[in-house]
Amino acid sequence: MSKYSVAVNGKWCKSCGICVAYCPKKIFALTAKKKMIVEQEENCIGCKMCENRCPDLALTITKKEDKTNG
Repeated sequence: MSKYSVAVNGKWCKSCGICVAYCPKKIFALTAKKKMIVEQEENCIGCKMCENRCPDLALTITKKEDKTNG
């Protein structure tokens, strides 16, 4: 389970593929219809390379709360 949540604003995302190209863990993919999807969120390391490179500010990476510590 990933420690990070990946949120995509579908209204802003134009599926340019920059996030797909820059993600070191390859969590994003483009569908056959060239629509960007989050395919493997569980592999996200929270580096925010996708968030920082997105020209449309359509991605937000946040750390999930740790609910195991009481």
